[in-house]
Amino acid sequence: MPINVRNVVLVHGGFVDGSGWQGVHERLVSAGYGVSVVQHTTQSLTGDVAAVLQAVEERDGPIALVGHSYGGVVITEAGQDPKVSALIYIAAFAPDRGESVSTLISDPEPGAPVPPILPPKNGNLFLDRERFHAAFAGDLSQAQSQFMADSQLPWGIAALSDAVSEPAWRSKPSWYLVAEDDRMIPPPAQRAMAERAGATVVEVPGSHSVYVSQPDAVVGLIEQATAS
Repeated sequence: MPINVRNVVLVHGGFVDGSGWQGVHERLVSAGYGVSVVQHTTQSLTGDVAAVLQAVEERDGPIALVGHSYGGVVITEAGQDPKVSALIYIAAFAPDRGESVSTLISDPEPGAPVPPILPPKNGNLFLDRERFHAAFAGDLSQAQSQFMADSQLPWGIAALSDAVSEPAWRSKPSWYLVAEDDRMIPPPAQRAMAERAGATVVEVPGSHSVYVSQPDAVVGLIEQATAS
């Protein structure tokens, strides 16, 4: 018998915070979902998982976890919680046991775009502000991507190296939205991770900021997953 999932926890990725989920949040709330937007620090996988699990604990009933980019790593680990019924990856990393962002990006395909990540500062990473729009948010306005570039959340190097212990997608159903114009995580890598996880896949035109630029597509996939 299908489980009625009416709670959603949204998990942001690296360099950005939870405010990018506003369009998705508004649509989900209007549709009657209970929604939590996690504001984790992206400094360590352990700390970020703990922040997600706190949001899970505060919600009654089964929950769908939605992760963008590095947020996919977080939900892969946090999804082991028994209240989690579905994992939804939005242009996200979906690591296997023992994998991390660092291992997943260590051997890029020839010709794949290189994200404009600056040399580390005090253990944190940032994207080059001048190249942020083209790499991260090509389908957003210059003004919006400029704001995102200027309000970057420091991404801790440790968080990139922290590995998943047991991927929740091995025991729970997953869905994956591939951003066809992504210049941060190449679409072929997204497809490969989705296939490995056995995820139900949809593809839409969009940059790495597809969760901002295409909220209707994101919500459509969430509705599909929570109705399954």
